[in-house]
Amino acid sequence: MTQPLPAPLRQPARLLAWLAVAATLITGLAARAEAPEPAATVDEVVSPRVSPHDDRDYRALTLDNGLSVLLVSDPEADQAAASLNVGVGSAQDPEDLAGLAHFLEHMLFLGTDAYPASDAYQAYLSRHGGSHNAFTAPHDTNYFFDIEPDALAGALDRFSRFFVAPLFNADRLESERNVVHSEYQARIRDDGRRAQDVLDQLLNPEHPTTGFSVGSRETLADRPAGEPSLRERVIDFYENHYGANVMHLAVVAPQSLDELEAMVTERFAEVPDRGLSRPVIEAPLVAAQTLPRAAEMQSVRDSQRVSFLFPVPDPQEAYRHKPADYLANLLGHEGEGSLLAVLREAGWADGLSAGVTRGDGRHALFAVDISLTPDGAERLDRIQESLFATIERIREAGLAEWRYEEQARLAEQQFRFQQHGSPQGDAMRLAMNLSRYPLKDVNVAPYRMDGFDRDQITRWLDGLRPDRMLRLYSGPEVEGEKVSPWFDAPWREVEATGEAEPLAGLALPEPNPYIAEDLELLDRHDEVPEKRIEVPGFSFWYKADASFDTPKVEWRFSLQHPAASREAREAALSRLLAGWLGDSLNETLYPARLAGHGFEAYAHARGITLSFSGWRDRQDRLIARVLDQLQEGEIDAASFDRVHYRLQREWRNAPQDALYRQAHRTLAEALVRPQWPTDALLEASRELGVEDLRDFRERFLADLRLEAMAVGNLDAALAEREARQVAEALSPSLADDEIPDLVPLQADELPALTPTTTREESLVLRYLQGPDRSLASQARLAVLGQLLETPFYQRLRTEEQLGYVVNAGYSPMLDAPGISLLVQSPDTASEAIQERIDAFLDDFAGRLEALDDEELAPYRQAVHDELMQRDTSLSGRTNRLWRALAYGDIAFDRHRRLAERALAVTAEELREGWPELREEAVARVSFDPGDEPSDVLALSHHLKPLPEDHD
Repeated sequence: MTQPLPAPLRQPARLLAWLAVAATLITGLAARAEAPEPAATVDEVVSPRVSPHDDRDYRALTLDNGLSVLLVSDPEADQAAASLNVGVGSAQDPEDLAGLAHFLEHMLFLGTDAYPASDAYQAYLSRHGGSHNAFTAPHDTNYFFDIEPDALAGALDRFSRFFVAPLFNADRLESERNVVHSEYQARIRDDGRRAQDVLDQLLNPEHPTTGFSVGSRETLADRPAGEPSLRERVIDFYENHYGANVMHLAVVAPQSLDELEAMVTERFAEVPDRGLSRPVIEAPLVAAQTLPRAAEMQSVRDSQRVSFLFPVPDPQEAYRHKPADYLANLLGHEGEGSLLAVLREAGWADGLSAGVTRGDGRHALFAVDISLTPDGAERLDRIQESLFATIERIREAGLAEWRYEEQARLAEQQFRFQQHGSPQGDAMRLAMNLSRYPLKDVNVAPYRMDGFDRDQITRWLDGLRPDRMLRLYSGPEVEGEKVSPWFDAPWREVEATGEAEPLAGLALPEPNPYIAEDLELLDRHDEVPEKRIEVPGFSFWYKADASFDTPKVEWRFSLQHPAASREAREAALSRLLAGWLGDSLNETLYPARLAGHGFEAYAHARGITLSFSGWRDRQDRLIARVLDQLQEGEIDAASFDRVHYRLQREWRNAPQDALYRQAHRTLAEALVRPQWPTDALLEASRELGVEDLRDFRERFLADLRLEAMAVGNLDAALAEREARQVAEALSPSLADDEIPDLVPLQADELPALTPTTTREESLVLRYLQGPDRSLASQARLAVLGQLLETPFYQRLRTEEQLGYVVNAGYSPMLDAPGISLLVQSPDTASEAIQERIDAFLDDFAGRLEALDDEELAPYRQAVHDELMQRDTSLSGRTNRLWRALAYGDIAFDRHRRLAERALAVTAEELREGWPELREEAVARVSFDPGDEPSDVLALSHHLKPLPEDHD
């Protein structure tokens, strides 16, 4: 896989599904507008380069104080969003205050001159259907939010004051320090953090990114007498590093550019111009005289990996030609003859990625990261020599203009047919790109490949030599005499060189046969899917979609079998079959993935889904190849062993997952049928062999129901023809009622549960389940969850400091409504957490008593608007429609009907339903270190289905 390895980031303060967007700098935008006469506070107005299939208007401007702004007017947006990137991060932490930049990020949210209440910002956003977050990286700190468009001005009022007059309340220092420490403790067993901690010991100690970036009670302790206080140090850091000149703001909203410009200039003109510039790091990332060097570290998870790292120039300045991307594409290739292909064939590896990490503007590391099998872990020297043999092959024959032009062509296609992300994701991406690239290139920079430059690529390639290598291996068996300073990882240095023979069979990629030629956009567009085929055993839904201006199509084929999850053994075999299909096609279909065609096979309770996404042109080849492999491909022992090992490793490592994830998983295992716990799947898989999988495939394909959907830029005739070809190949025959449904269960007789975990924190998950699956119940609980969210977070996290992971809100299980209240703490026992939750719920009952419909109105509206948010990508729309079909929503309007119901919820309804909700059907998941896990299946086998929706 060609992808950069992530630099060590502090994850944002609240746990949101779209967290990954924070590090993504690649989805482009489009369109431009004529700029009006600049306002008095605007120094310069320009427009960025945009793609041709985007009707949004852009305006980039620089305020008089030096703050750079990019405005995007999107009349179709149903949310407004903003992101401000500050060009300072943990690399600027003082030596005696590790984690100060991160601590400042936390403190900034807790009150300003105009809005002194610590929850003023969050409460306003919550009332208006918004969300917010921030993250601190080595060289950046990014703050972002989204909100209902009509409330954007008020949100910017509050947001802008963070950068003008924050209070840094002295009475919040201790509580927020505890929150930062809780965040540190929640990450302390994360193998990625541990690896970075060990790597920091091998890099140049003079480089400022090798320190501890999160912060703890120890590193952020009160200062000794006679020294400036911690609050004074926070203020000093803020005044020395936060200024308009190093800030880049992006706003995406449906308002006009003139309206947005007026909002921004009025509010951000006060940000001080302190004459700052982004810090430049002179110290090299690696001391060249220490190389080559190798180390081994002990992993927490049952996982073995090796990273080969090489110091190279930061490729940011070379973004127009992308020499590092060119090399990463060749080294990270997974097709026939690639390094990964020969390692997989030898049984030594099951994954590989290549790219640049730890960039600081001048220096970086080129990394090749390999996921190993146990056999591979014993052959590091031969893997190392095979890597250098691949590099030598690139040096001899890989620098070819046609290869560069092929990559450039694919990048141009991606840029030409970009799809909008969410307003928040776009704002974050643009603010970060604005801080890195010239204004005109903020959209196109990740896609520019301006021409083949052999000399430039050679300079990066020359850095990938054995004498410049830094190798880091991690595995659970390692015993080290050293311990990393912050994440307690045992490690040791070992010899960096060894004599070994590289593997045979290495080859460079051939020309890609899957690059799309026909990129014509078709005009047809349907509002909802239509059932085009209904025959015994097979139904097909089709929706022409031209709204995203891309000649792409999304296909979903659900291959349903009555026994797919009847027993844990069958469920494990379903996962093995889906995994084998993807694994056995990896080399063959990797060029298709590079060309923009996606394929995934995944198992679920009713069978296996085949998911295809990508260009309409040549997609039929991909579908045909997958079906042929599913039916006729040889299930050989090597492929079976790879998938079997990978799944067992995943299930063995489940107890190491974040504790809050384990709690939610335990709850789902108890309240949804059919559903099998990971330990049951692991146990069932132990006796399975290749013959079992061959037999299961035969039985599975012989007894199918097929449900399919196509959404995208294709005509009905082509869609029907391709759907019928799939049906003819698979010959499905079962009726819909022969396939068991997923069923949510009633929680009223469920005993308290304890997850199977090795974590050392404490946790409580309280789940309040609605009385039935009706739209009325779903609407009531959704509004109630919106009302609960901010006060629960404010009280248990900000005020009572119980932990970093604290959240509450609406949490449906399938279509069964429920509210979850969760606290994960490093040092508060579950019994004490239960008491705090009880006290909160007691007080919340009082709030409900005083609640009137006028106060409730914005929360109802927020729920309505969230349900009615537009789809921001073709894949997102397809997934929404596919889920609706799984719930039997063949009119595809359930979300609209639920949104309408939410607007009708009254305060009196919430009061009337609260006593029963709090007491009748309450599920509890809790854990303290040393607790014995529950037998979830035994404790939940007697539960009855939750009554269905009778709307």
